[in-house]
Amino acid sequence: MRPSPSRRTVLTATAASAAVVGTGGGAEAAAGDPVAGGGPATSQRPSRELRALLREISESRIEATVRKLVSFGTRHTLSTQDDPDRGIGAARDWIAAELRRYAETSGGRMTVELQSYVQEPAPRIPVATRITNVVATLRGSVTPERVYVVSGHYDSRVTDVMDATSDSPGADDDASGVAVAMELARVMATRRPAATIVFAAVAGEEQGLYGAAHMAQQYRAAGTDVQGMFTNDIVGSPKADDGTVDPYTIRLFAEGVPSSETPEQAATRRSVGGENDSATRQLARFVRDVAENDATGMRVRVIYRRDRYRRGGDHIPFLERAYPAARFTEPTEDYAHQHQDVRIDETGKQYGDLPEFCDFPFITRVAKVNAATLWTLAQAPGTPRGAKIVTATLTNSTELVWTRGTEPDLAGYEVVWRETTSPEWTHVIPVGDVTTYEVDLSKDNVFFGVRAVNRAGNRSPVAFPNPSA
Repeated sequence: MRPSPSRRTVLTATAASAAVVGTGGGAEAAAGDPVAGGGPATSQRPSRELRALLREISESRIEATVRKLVSFGTRHTLSTQDDPDRGIGAARDWIAAELRRYAETSGGRMTVELQSYVQEPAPRIPVATRITNVVATLRGSVTPERVYVVSGHYDSRVTDVMDATSDSPGADDDASGVAVAMELARVMATRRPAATIVFAAVAGEEQGLYGAAHMAQQYRAAGTDVQGMFTNDIVGSPKADDGTVDPYTIRLFAEGVPSSETPEQAATRRSVGGENDSATRQLARFVRDVAENDATGMRVRVIYRRDRYRRGGDHIPFLERAYPAARFTEPTEDYAHQHQDVRIDETGKQYGDLPEFCDFPFITRVAKVNAATLWTLAQAPGTPRGAKIVTATLTNSTELVWTRGTEPDLAGYEVVWRETTSPEWTHVIPVGDVTTYEVDLSKDNVFFGVRAVNRAGNRSPVAFPNPSA
């Protein structure tokens, strides 16, 4: 254990380190970018490598993907699966062919599979139906057992959720999210992430999150270490139903109390006040740390909810299986252009989820937010494990312990803390390559966390410590 400095020294040093570390929020804001002022103390500036990756993300390719998916007429889960030109089967086969083409540039690191099963009759599934996820896996070169997932759903719907034959373009909901995942697969296929990244187009979302539930269950059954999952669902336009436009903001929905929480975990959470410190909330803070800057041109508006009222997305099955997961969604929705029959009403208003209501520069910036997040997660060390606050004796200082990670380029750790009323980490203490550290601040008064740092300076998400005797 390192000797504890005085409380005055800790406060002074951490304030200084916060000023140095927290330069990522908006120090170099792009023209038109509303991100302004300093970011959280934990912010990370984009590396040269990441900036080069972001420059390769193509607006024209994203638009072409959205329009191609719309061209299949309907992608309803119950639509035809054997027509080469129309229906969900045609869309599935095209997505798989594109991802396989990207995989050819990976030197064997990326593989593509059709993850398929037969869903027996269930709510919104009247007959046994084959549901197929298209999954591209880019294997990590250093810690391949650590996995991060990004997805969009390629099925679509109109007003009647059981209408499997009418044209259902699904441009915003959710060809936009599929285009994000596919463009990231294309750009990252030629690179070597340290950890594994999965790019998925899932089916069955509109009928009840069936495809994502199958995917999450497959990972859980295999014991896969999924340390973060993001779904992009309705990320196609910054324009609200009243005509207002917010082109530089993306919402990120992140739950607090975990969906998978056990009674014992709930008791611990209540005792320490950890409602705002779930693994998903730490993941959301990480997104802001690495993706809200001049390289993306975007503000990430974190919403402290699992999802919107009366809505749900493909992150939920992952949350239910104890994986950190969150949902990207456009800043305000226009309900005339989602879940609607394509029609013009008596006033001349156009309804339907058509590509002309998408904003392709906006989708491109959303893709950059995702790319900055996933690439940094994959290059950084994994989230520290075994983080605890020692509570064997009552003192006015705080002893933290954790388990050292196995990454070969691990350089050390940082302890972070904040007031209990603050939503963001405000202070950072570099502590070196140790697994225990004592801070001369009371654990009763502030929240603490631990994050890992590698030799390249990439930081992991924060681990929130539980009490330990």
